[in-house]
Amino acid sequence: MNVTLRGRTEHFRTVAFDALNNSVRLIEQRLLPHEFQIVSTPDYRATAAAITDMVVRGAGAIGATAAYGLAQGARVFRGSDLKKFSKHVDLVFKTLADARPTAVDPVNAMIDVRRHMARGETVAEQQALALAAAEEFANEDAHHCAEIGRHGAKLIRNGMTVLTHCNAGWLAFVDVGSATAPLYAAQAQGKKFHVFCDETRPRSQGATLTAWELAQQKVSHQIIADNAAGHLMQRGEIDLVIVGSDRVLGRTGEVANKIGTYTKAVLAARHKIPFYAAIPCSTIDWNLKRGRAIPIEERHESEVLGAWGVTQTGQREYIRVANPTSGARNPGFDVTPAELITGIITPAGIFKPRTLWQNRHRLGYKI
Repeated sequence: MNVTLRGRTEHFRTVAFDALNNSVRLIEQRLLPHEFQIVSTPDYRATAAAITDMVVRGAGAIGATAAYGLAQGARVFRGSDLKKFSKHVDLVFKTLADARPTAVDPVNAMIDVRRHMARGETVAEQQALALAAAEEFANEDAHHCAEIGRHGAKLIRNGMTVLTHCNAGWLAFVDVGSATAPLYAAQAQGKKFHVFCDETRPRSQGATLTAWELAQQKVSHQIIADNAAGHLMQRGEIDLVIVGSDRVLGRTGEVANKIGTYTKAVLAARHKIPFYAAIPCSTIDWNLKRGRAIPIEERHESEVLGAWGVTQTGQREYIRVANPTSGARNPGFDVTPAELITGIITPAGIFKPRTLWQNRHRLGYKI
């Protein structure tokens, strides 16, 4: 997407690779919307830490980051022993896979990279194939998001108001985004619509990231408190809900996404409002058979008990908001059952959640 800073507009990808320095280049998302900064992770452990600490976040973005991180780790190996190299790559893989357990994109991305690496007959060949495969995954992620936009744009009519939750925009992917892709495509078609961005506590990615993206793209929008959505639905002020996902079960159609997504789906069903999840193919988990088996990340209680912001002097500070002696629970995700979801917007088209399995080959399923 294009970013305008100090009057100058430039195209950026959320994730990129610096082959000369063997480093992954990331937009530092924790600083947005107040500061735009590119950071580099010098090794695969730092890349994994960037995923854990949410320097980079979002399904496709951490998938591409993990793919680049695997190539990054593979490229530092010295020697020609393929068995030792394979053990080294196993360690790199596990380090990156453990960085955030709920999203399936990083694992799918790295499995794909390793599949390509297996064609190499020497360590050097496998190292080169790793980077080529990571680049291919990143490019495919951007292409998939553009296709999501093409299919999803037809859901948006002139005068419509769309609700989003969290950030499934270009910051959550390599480019374009998933839930925002239909919005950007509809805007390009000249459609006029309005977006309500859920603030998405506790990290407020809707208020900080999605709103920043929409402002950059000049899409009409307002930020709302998470608990305001039901009131607005009841008054007929929301016509459509589009969210992203960190894992969709291909066998059941269940959707794991940022905490609060399930609540919005229940509200949308109560008010007969269409509810869609937009995903690239890498977000589909073809193996798990029930949503209860999805690992739900429990994050630090400090995210709930306070918030980061920028003071009047421009300093970024954490402020404790909650009662000083209270603790908190902080599950990062929830799971929405298939019956609450109108459709899944994918690069291959829009599908009913329970029809993903029968369309698995169109959706990139590999035996």
